[in-house]
Amino acid sequence: MKNINPDEFRVIDSIILSKIPTELNTNVDDDEKQAELLKIQQKLSKRQDAMYAHNKHAVLICLQGMDTSGKDSLIREVFKEFNPRGVVVHSFKTPNSTELEHDYLWRHYLALPEKGKFAVFNRTHYENVLVTRVHPEYILFENLPGIEKVEDITPQFWENRMEQINNFEKHISQNGTLVLKFYFHMSKEEQRKRLLKRLENPEDNWKFSTGDLKERERWDDYMKYYENAINKTAKEHAPWYIIPADDKEMARVIVAKIIWEELQKLTDIKEPELDPKVKANIDLYKEQLRK
Repeated sequence: MKNINPDEFRVIDSIILSKIPTELNTNVDDDEKQAELLKIQQKLSKRQDAMYAHNKHAVLICLQGMDTSGKDSLIREVFKEFNPRGVVVHSFKTPNSTELEHDYLWRHYLALPEKGKFAVFNRTHYENVLVTRVHPEYILFENLPGIEKVEDITPQFWENRMEQINNFEKHISQNGTLVLKFYFHMSKEEQRKRLLKRLENPEDNWKFSTGDLKERERWDDYMKYYENAINKTAKEHAPWYIIPADDKEMARVIVAKIIWEELQKLTDIKEPELDPKVKANIDLYKEQLRK
């Protein structure tokens, strides 16, 4: 398979989503993609074990994208070789009553990974500048000072939120958490096919929601706000990657490869070594156990 260069997908300058392809033009078949993914899975698994023992770095993987963009299946496939104790997945839904009694980042702080572990945010703190911009009436549930009606939500409000998110990510990055953010860039036509497939396949019917169709009607608004959020928050300490998502199998390979390449930058991580005193007496301990 052609070498995947993470920099090809990393947001460096301001982006215009409509000009970025949603699928790579490759001649790679599914078997080759699966074989490549398996190789990376195994390397990531070993790296995770070393990080767990090293116990100094944490990794936060943020996944964003429209409904059916492939986030759930990617989590299942990319992290399947991980030791379950080393990775935790959080799927953030509509805030509950307890969460609404705190600021909007509170629940995300609670879900941050421990040292040595990975956390995957399936939908993330960015919902607070995406869904809430498409549906600003949701902000009213937060019971914020000075905001009594939608008209009170000014452009500066959203600028402040972007700055708060940048500060949040900078803070956790400076304290040992590697932050990687992935936007699954899917075409509207591909989403139509996937939603239709859910309806046509009885085994997938349960995944369908009429809300998916309502949100689909706001596609252009979502694209505008995704573009704005990515451009405002793509930072060296918390980079965004735009992943062509029309091909799910290739998207998984790309994300896995990027995670692997970024982990290589944590050069202080070493495989744990046996205590010298224990190592010097290892034959003695073996003999004791044999007896």
